[in-house]
Amino acid sequence: MKVLITGGAGFIGSHLCEFLLGKGFKTVAMDNLATGGMENISHLMGNKDFSFINHDVSKHISLDEELDFVLHLASPASPVDYQKIPIQTLKAGSLGTHNTLGLALVKKAKYMLASTSEVYGDPKVNPQPETYWGNVNPIGLRGCYDEAKRFSEALTMAYHRIHKLDTRIARIFNTYGPRMRKDDGRVVPNFITQALKNEPITVYGDGKQTRSFCYISDLIDGAYKLMMSDINEPVNLGNPEEHTILEFAELIKELTGSKSKIAFKPLPQDDPHVRCPDITKARKELRWEPKVSLREGLIKTIEWFKEN
Repeated sequence: MKVLITGGAGFIGSHLCEFLLGKGFKTVAMDNLATGGMENISHLMGNKDFSFINHDVSKHISLDEELDFVLHLASPASPVDYQKIPIQTLKAGSLGTHNTLGLALVKKAKYMLASTSEVYGDPKVNPQPETYWGNVNPIGLRGCYDEAKRFSEALTMAYHRIHKLDTRIARIFNTYGPRMRKDDGRVVPNFITQALKNEPITVYGDGKQTRSFCYISDLIDGAYKLMMSDINEPVNLGNPEEHTILEFAELIKELTGSKSKIAFKPLPQDDPHVRCPDITKARKELRWEPKVSLREGLIKTIEWFKEN
């Protein structure tokens, strides 16, 4: 079986490459390295079943080899990144999705889109089930990412309905673990980096907004089960255990032994007040749920940050 993974040098993409190689897949990673890094896949480069293509998915994709799966993960995923390069983010979600869907169609391959919990925006429903349509500001600072992913989902379903393409849509909630960039801008690398340096831990708003955190190995397991399933409509993949940002900051301080103080700053525009997946569908149809506790996952992640 041969698989193409766009965004293959990114945080989640590199772990997925590694996992699928372990499952016996011939794996092609495609990335333009806008936010990914070769250091994430350097340990795979000597594997005869692995190859890397430096390419921007918003440009036409031409591959000679046959493919069984096309997994589209290519996109900036942190607010820092996608607010810095909003047009490229929109292109990855629109042109990139169109190009990868077209490739899957030509190759008669199965297709999986890495979508996001951000399609729910600042939700009025908590936890968020797949049936919730969301509350998104299309012209806000986060709109470039939120709407790119919403468009990606719509285009994916259009290809499924019109061209009968065998599609999957993974709505990925906050995921963390080794290989996150320390300058990623998201809460886990921010807090860990600040805590290890004994710098003030930056909490936006009053810290009462909630997030759920899924360890990378759990997310990859869920993505694989979805990929191998026959579910064409979106499935939430995330950890349903909800924590306030303030609780999370205190846990990071405890696990790092940090002397950091908490520094409060204004809440950014359209920052979600709650974020928690309803994973009833994943439990029932994929027989999947997270296994790694937040404490256990954070200990592994903190060790990686210390070493890197």
